[in-house]
Amino acid sequence: MKISREDVLKVAALANLELTDAEVETYRGQLDDILTYIEKLNEIDTSNIEPMTQVVAASTDDSTLRDDVVVRSDVITEVLRGAPDPAPLYFRVPRVIEK
Repeated sequence: MKISREDVLKVAALANLELTDAEVETYRGQLDDILTYIEKLNEIDTSNIEPMTQVVAASTDDSTLRDDVVVRSDVITEVLRGAPDPAPLYFRVPRVIEK
């Protein structure tokens, strides 16, 4: 599969990125390599492989997974200390959805 320069520029525009000509060529090659590898993976016969319900294989020993525990995380004051305008309790950022 060949990724074109235009494909990279389209993705960059969707991500609101400005790329140099060198970056476009670098990313074009990298994306092409990734998609070529995925094509190779698609050639593997997986018809006799059962889908997994979890990434971690189930075991009789429950020590492989930790219990979900709710822990209060009150760090908003510390995080917003670096914000230019922390009054509304969130970061204000420039609007980027204009298209």
